[in-house]
Amino acid sequence: MGILSWIVMGLLVGALAKWIMPGKDGGGLIVTMLLGIAGAFVGGWIGTLLGFSPDAGINLGSVALATVGALLILFIYKKVKS
Repeated sequence: MGILSWIVMGLLVGALAKWIMPGKDGGGLIVTMLLGIAGAFVGGWIGTLLGFSPDAGINLGSVALATVGALLILFIYKKVKS
């Protein structure tokens, strides 16, 4: 999957990660979306390390990987921000 696809999916996954892990993180919608984009890249990188093809397109597996990456980034952000 291309970088543009990861960015678009990251915007959606950022909102999904915020819905899964609610709470006050003080970043607002923009920061949450940026964290989602970073999480999509992290999820794609983890998927590549695990042997999943990065060119599979947007499917349930890539959304799940991006969501896990976004949750990881959001968790780290909340710990550093506290």
